[in-house]
Amino acid sequence: QVQLVESGGGLVQAGGSLRLSCTASGRTFRQYAMGWFRQAPGKEREFVAAISWSGGSTYYADSVKGRFTISRDNAKNTVYLQMNSLKPEDTAVYYCAAAELLVATQSEYRYWGQGTQVTVSS
Repeated sequence: QVQLVESGGGLVQAGGSLRLSCTASGRTFRQYAMGWFRQAPGKEREFVAAISWSGGSTYYADSVKGRFTISRDNAKNTVYLQMNSLKPEDTAVYYCAAAELLVATQSEYRYWGQGTQVTVSS
C-alpha cells in the first residue's frame, strides 16, 4: 500500500515557475515508477510526465516537453515536478500516481494522490 500526498500548487503568472512535490508513505516507494497527471476544468485527466523507479528514465507529454522536469529522491520518498514557463493552459489539478511500469496509461497506475491545484494567470 502506498499513500501519496501532493503539495506545492498555487497561483502563478504566465511565464512563472512552480515546483510540485509528492511524498509517499511506505517503504516500497522506490519499487514504483511515478507519474504526474493533470485535469483541467471540463476536460479529461491527461498524462504529464513519468519517471522510472531509479530515476534513470523519464517520459513527457509533448505539451510540457522542454518546460517541465520530473525527478525523484528515493531517500525522501518524494517525486517532484518542476514547471517552468507556465502557460494559462497549464491550469489544472495535478495528481501524482504510482505504477509498476514506466507508462503514460492511467489505468496502469495503482495509487493516486488527492491532487493539488495549479492556476496560471495571463
